[in-house]
Amino acid sequence: MTDRTVTRRSIAVALGLAFAISPALAQKKYDEGATDTEIKIGQTMPYSGNASAYGKIGQTEAAVFKMINEQGGINGRKINFITIDDGYSPPKTVEMTRKLVEEDKVLFLFNQLGTPPNTAIHKYVNTKKVPHIFLATGASKWGNPKEFPWTMGWQPDYATEGAIYAKHILANVKEPKIAILMQNDDYGKDYYNGFKAGLGKDNEKLIVQFSTYEVTDPTVDSQMIQLKNSGANVFFNITTPKFAAQSIKKAAEIGWKPAHYLNNVSASFGSVFVPAGIEASQGVITAMYQKDVTDTQWEKSPDFVAWKEFMAKYMPNADLKDQNHAYGYAVAHTLIQVLKQCGDDLTRENIMKQAASLKAFEPPMLLPGIKIDTSATDFYPIQSVQLARVKGNSVEGFGEIMSSSN
Repeated sequence: MTDRTVTRRSIAVALGLAFAISPALAQKKYDEGATDTEIKIGQTMPYSGNASAYGKIGQTEAAVFKMINEQGGINGRKINFITIDDGYSPPKTVEMTRKLVEEDKVLFLFNQLGTPPNTAIHKYVNTKKVPHIFLATGASKWGNPKEFPWTMGWQPDYATEGAIYAKHILANVKEPKIAILMQNDDYGKDYYNGFKAGLGKDNEKLIVQFSTYEVTDPTVDSQMIQLKNSGANVFFNITTPKFAAQSIKKAAEIGWKPAHYLNNVSASFGSVFVPAGIEASQGVITAMYQKDVTDTQWEKSPDFVAWKEFMAKYMPNADLKDQNHAYGYAVAHTLIQVLKQCGDDLTRENIMKQAASLKAFEPPMLLPGIKIDTSATDFYPIQSVQLARVKGNSVEGFGEIMSSSN
């Protein structure tokens, strides 16, 4: 063998090694908040104030990420989850979000809760080009990739849900007279506008009483008396958990028994129906996209079994009747799928690309037949629901799975 042959072979081997190594090296791309060992995620959540019932969501997500870290993390990286109390106060959300982005230098923001809080930071995070994903609010404006390419919702949008209730009322209630209680902010207005669209212009006259409350109000007792006195036989209840429980309880106290439709974000046994009174809650209709944690039909389903095992190990003192725990578990697993898809490309651009590349994904605890699909032009991950009603000590689904297209 000549020296020249050896040299050629050595060069060939060297080039082969270079080509074998370089793609792996090239795949490792990071923006601030990501390293070989860590993925830093930020969140604001109302752990105090009138919306504090939702704090269970952030606590559950933190527990899920703890479990994932104990299992070795995602692609070898541990999750550093920084979740901060904003008290459901938009000015506080702005302050805390700026801290997360500019001081803590998180890679992205995840599942921040509430329509008014997220509205307050919507332009800021998009200007900063920080992913603001899987928000804990169903406002329809989170699905606008053309104008806000860094923001994406997760749950069914409020406008679609409101329209579904309206259509059900028109089809099932004889001579409906509708009373509405609405939280006076963007969250409430989104539900209300969807509901009116579902009724249609000619049927808006069926609304005989419209009352609002502020999230800082102590009670909605006076509004409930107004609604009853209107003579309405249908009640569309657009409230967050504290006020949902108050309104159900007050309706029972004053002897008002309308067909009662309650928005999904307050459909929780632990946070709403138990505090309101199980008897007072009977017959309340809502829309669901998750398996209700009180419904015994899911007890043997693998994802439900895994959720209960997780709760027993990581949140042993939690209320298993609180639907917020199932919500936090499901949305956290959606994020885990996105991070797995990212591989070693943990740039903000790729986070958004992978969040918009979910195909027929089934996170745990969603109802059978409901899957997550996203694309570069579709930022609405979940677009289907099933109507359900409180019956006994659980919420039972009825009818077909419905979406904005049917």
